[in-house]
Amino acid sequence: MPTTQPASDVVAVKLFNKQGQLVGPVRSDYVFKTQAQWKEQLGSERFEILRHQGTERPGTSEFLKNKKDGVYVCAGCNLPLFFANTKFESGTGWPSYFDAIKPNLAEDVDTSHGMRRVEIHCVRCNGHMGHVFEDGPKPTGLRYCVDGLSLNFVETKDYATLAEDAAEATPIDQLASAVFAGGCFWCTEAVFEPVDGVLEVVSGYAGGSKETADYKKVSGGSTEHAEVIRILYDPKIVSFDTLLELFFTVAHDPTTLNRQGNDVGKQYRSAVFYKDDAQKQQVQQYIDKLQASGKFDKPIVTKLEPLEAFYPAEDYHQDYVKLNPSNPYVRHVAIPKVEKLFSKHGELIKGKQ
Repeated sequence: MPTTQPASDVVAVKLFNKQGQLVGPVRSDYVFKTQAQWKEQLGSERFEILRHQGTERPGTSEFLKNKKDGVYVCAGCNLPLFFANTKFESGTGWPSYFDAIKPNLAEDVDTSHGMRRVEIHCVRCNGHMGHVFEDGPKPTGLRYCVDGLSLNFVETKDYATLAEDAAEATPIDQLASAVFAGGCFWCTEAVFEPVDGVLEVVSGYAGGSKETADYKKVSGGSTEHAEVIRILYDPKIVSFDTLLELFFTVAHDPTTLNRQGNDVGKQYRSAVFYKDDAQKQQVQQYIDKLQASGKFDKPIVTKLEPLEAFYPAEDYHQDYVKLNPSNPYVRHVAIPKVEKLFSKHGELIKGKQ
C-alpha cells in the first residue's frame, strides 16, 4: 500500500469542468475509504494493484492497443492522470506514457524487491499506478510504466462526464491566506471557521524556529513562537479587510500586551504575520483607522511581523472547539467569541446569505 498521504483532507488537483475543459489546480477532497469499501468498489484484481501495489501480467492490458483520443483516469477516484497523446509503445508489456497530468500524480521512492524505483500513485486516493523511469522518449525523457487495471479510459467527446463541482471553484492560485496571532489558537480558529469564503483554518506556530514548533515548548513561553492560525480564503467571497475586522473586534483583544484573558506570555501576543509589504501596509492602515475610530480606549498593541514560516500544530489541536464543545475552557472562553460572531456578523456565516 502506498505510504504517502496528504497532511490535510484536501489536495490540489486539475479536474474537468462542465464544459469538458481541464482546469485548476483546484481544491478537492481526499478520498478516504476502508479496505473493505475499496475491495467492494474495485474487485479483487484491481484492489490488489491499486491498494496493495500489485502488478498485472505484462501484455494483458486492453489499453496497449488503444489508439483513441482521450484521457486515462484513476480507476479508484476518476482523477485525470494521462492524456492519450502521451502514450507510446515501450515494448515492456505495460501501458507507457511520457508525461502525466500534474499535480495529479505523486511519486515515492520504492525500495521493495531489492531495488530502488520511483513509485507513482494517484494524489487524491493514493491508488498505486506503477513506476516512472528515466528512459522514455523526448521531450520529457520519462517513461510512466502503468498497470492498465489501475486506469479507466474516457474519450475526448465524453470529457464533460468527468465534471466535478470542485472544478467550478476558484483556482488555488487565486486564493489568499492570512496568519493571525490572537491568544489561544483554539479560540481564533473557532471564530473564522464558520465564515463564508473561508476554506480552511489551521492552528499552528509562527515567529520561531522549526525545532521549537512544539506545543509543550511554545505554551511554556520559552520560544519566539506565537500561537497562530493560518486562514485560506477566497477573496471573491470575503475580503482581507473583513477578516481583519473579525480578528480585531471578535476573535481577540488587540489592546492587551502578551496576554489574552488568563493566557499570559509572548506566545499569546497579538500579531499579524504578513506575507509581503502590500499586506503589511494594508494591516497598518486598518490599525490606524481602527485606533482613530475610538472603538478602543487603550492603544492597539498588535505587532506586525514578517511571516518567515508557518508550522501546523499537532493534530489534536485542529478543530479543537468543534470536537471538544464541553471542555470548560472552550465553554467559557471560545464559545462566547463564536456567539459574538453569529450575533454581530450573521450575514458573514456560511449558508446565511
